[in-house]
Amino acid sequence: MKALFAAASVAALVSIAPAMAQAQTTGSGVYGTLGYSQTDGSGVDLGAIQGRVGYRANPWLGVEAEGALGVKDDDVTIGGTDVDVEMKHQAAAYVVGFAPVGANTDLIARFGYGTTKLKGKYNGIEVSDDGESWNYGLGAQHHFDGVNGVRVDWTRHDFDGGNADVWSVGYTRKF
Repeated sequence: MKALFAAASVAALVSIAPAMAQAQTTGSGVYGTLGYSQTDGSGVDLGAIQGRVGYRANPWLGVEAEGALGVKDDDVTIGGTDVDVEMKHQAAAYVVGFAPVGANTDLIARFGYGTTKLKGKYNGIEVSDDGESWNYGLGAQHHFDGVNGVRVDWTRHDFDGGNADVWSVGYTRKF
């Protein structure tokens, strides 16, 4: 599965290389975001600080990498036992479609693949697990001055045997 992810990432980058070369003459196309994400999955609500770095090859297509570090755990009861669940980290790569609806406003759709590491603690015992997922989502962004703005989005993470909804809001900047 990791080989498929790597091959898909390389294919996406190679397919936009001509547009990337052309875009260098009109602006860098590089952007970044920093914000907060709330994850709701299987009765567990987790919070994270989330960052993204992306490249917008043209007005309609781009790629982005995303990473998050958990900052809010949740306590759940499993089989009568209280378990403290926390997200250690999350990482993903996406192909992003943009639909410009105004001079500084875009609707966003994205599809990608990621991995999430969770840790659970109960009765002095710690257990961690990694989960890989296919991710897809929708959102919108608006740049107030053409460079600085805000982005909101929802992303579904489909794991083998479960899923999670991630709601994000953050500051975005074009470079």
